[in-house]
Amino acid sequence: MFTTYILTADWYEELLKLLPDGKLFSLRAVFDAIPAILKTLPVTLLLTLGGAFFGIILAMIFAVVKINRTRILYPIQSLFVSFLRGTPLLVQLMLTYFGIPLLLKAINQKYGTAFNINAIPASVFAIIAFAFNEAAYASETIRAAILSVDAGEIEAARSLGMTNRQVYLRVIIPNAAVVATPTLINSLIGLTKGTSLAFSAGVVEVFAKAQAIGGSDYRYFERFISVSIIYWIVNIVIEQIGRAIEKAMDIKAPANLDKMEQAQGGRI
Repeated sequence: MFTTYILTADWYEELLKLLPDGKLFSLRAVFDAIPAILKTLPVTLLLTLGGAFFGIILAMIFAVVKINRTRILYPIQSLFVSFLRGTPLLVQLMLTYFGIPLLLKAINQKYGTAFNINAIPASVFAIIAFAFNEAAYASETIRAAILSVDAGEIEAARSLGMTNRQVYLRVIIPNAAVVATPTLINSLIGLTKGTSLAFSAGVVEVFAKAQAIGGSDYRYFERFISVSIIYWIVNIVIEQIGRAIEKAMDIKAPANLDKMEQAQGGRI
């Protein structure tokens, strides 16, 4: 990884020597662990992006089911979302980690299949848990954004002969995305921080790596400061990307329309 290469260069080693190395608190220990922790950053980003991607897809399905009040799916969706929002993420992670292997074993025994449970990486279980948890909260955001779309635009699209699918893809989703994006970016930041729980399922991400390094020299406080700095910087980057997306999606009035309004205002 390019970042870890930069931080393990000679200049970084020389910089570490200039930092104080006290017995009670070592500033040097805060920064000398960063290169090793950064090696596991791709795992954290994978958990975040994977959970967010599948979570948004599930959230859209949940939102559409709730809006349309589908006869069979709506009660199931309501119960599922209520459970996900009413239980801790760590509990959901453990249920996924232990529950999916049990389910696959039951399928193997009943249907004679040969699913290799041990071949499934622990990160897959973590992504599934994060995706469902993200969907439970994001579904309400997306539902509110969909309901905020002007009914006149929807009726105009249908009057042009668009199908329900075309109305959703060309009118509802683009307009709802503008409303939902700020809240979804905040949810993404929360999901990034939530990936620190993945160590409970045996996934070695940045928090687990910091904990392991701290256990080698009992400098837990310094190592947790190191991982805090990494989380902080990552979330700042996500926030800036979110602002850029919001700015790109911002619909501005055409310049000629502004001139027409000014001209009309001048005549009155």
